[in-house]
Amino acid sequence: MKQGIFYAVAAYFAWGLLPLYWKLFQSMGAWEILAHRIVWSVLFVAIIIQVTKRWKTMWGSVTGGKMFAALAICSLLISANWLIYIWAVNNNQIMQTSLGYYMNPLFTVLLGVIFLKEKMHAGQWVALILAACGVLFVTFQYGEVPWIALSLAVTFAFYGLAKKLVKQEAMIGLAWETLFVAPIALGYLLMLQANGTETIATLAWWQMLLLALAGVATAMPLYWFAQAAVRLPLSIVGFIQYLSPTISLLTAVFLYKEPFTTTHLISFACIWSALIIFTASSMRKKPTAAPIKQEVAIKKQA
Repeated sequence: MKQGIFYAVAAYFAWGLLPLYWKLFQSMGAWEILAHRIVWSVLFVAIIIQVTKRWKTMWGSVTGGKMFAALAICSLLISANWLIYIWAVNNNQIMQTSLGYYMNPLFTVLLGVIFLKEKMHAGQWVALILAACGVLFVTFQYGEVPWIALSLAVTFAFYGLAKKLVKQEAMIGLAWETLFVAPIALGYLLMLQANGTETIATLAWWQMLLLALAGVATAMPLYWFAQAAVRLPLSIVGFIQYLSPTISLLTAVFLYKEPFTTTHLISFACIWSALIIFTASSMRKKPTAAPIKQEVAIKKQA
């Protein structure tokens, strides 16, 4: 349990600090940063797989055309999510990224209801309605839809749905997801170099070094999350996940001085209230669960 909590906090703390990392490359375009992230992630994960001698496991993990297609969809969704996030951070929209990842668990449950025919408690429906009210309020107040927050929440929710259907280990999954788009990313970087429009040459040496560590910054939190997931109940992992958008929100307001108006406060209050209700409802145990488990245990002993 202690190890699981340590891994979960490390993962979500690292994800919460990512805006600080991507801000270091603000002079670069989001597409160029994304391309570097993909290429360096492929290289780092390849080293991990080589060291652990798991190439055979990786190639054998794709068992058919449907899984291949699902992995390709995962790759496109996570790439889109990364691009939107990087663009938002470097265009002073960190607060919207925070809002998006606060909303993500609610979108994930909604997709489970729509596509997996999962059932929701009354409290979870109330949480979804409250979250919708928060989004609608900020939309009507500012006259524009918070598309960054919604795009991040939707792409990551669909990514989670696709990952659930694929069911692969974290590192193996990341290897496939980055491998699918690596040729495109590498081709884009070569095109920039050929046209003389690449901006990496304008970075200081330490920035180049940190950019090369983008693979580490991508893979390690994912590994920590995977380690936490096998050690902790899902309810605890779900609660700790709010650490990441909270750090991002505090970073946006107090470090980068993004405006936090009364409208933002009301909108976030709706989302926070929705998450409290959602978490409490999700953690509620069904009264029939314990007897069923006991009956199964008795049958196994018999």
